[in-house]
Amino acid sequence: MNEIGKFLIIFGLIVVIIGLILTFIGKIPLIGKLPGDIVVERRNFVFYFPLGTSILLSIIISLIFYLMSKR
Repeated sequence: MNEIGKFLIIFGLIVVIIGLILTFIGKIPLIGKLPGDIVVERRNFVFYFPLGTSILLSIIISLIFYLMSKR
């Protein structure tokens, strides 16, 4: 039962962090404006693919999980 409790606490913290990120994503500088983010704007169409942002977030999340697994 102790392991389930730790898992639920970590899962809850991750959900809170994701919620905060989604709430304040517009106020974080550089998110969505990194080199490698693809934006195609046409008359009635906008295509946005945040490739650079996705890579950066992937690296950060991987580092977090790596550091958590070292315990």
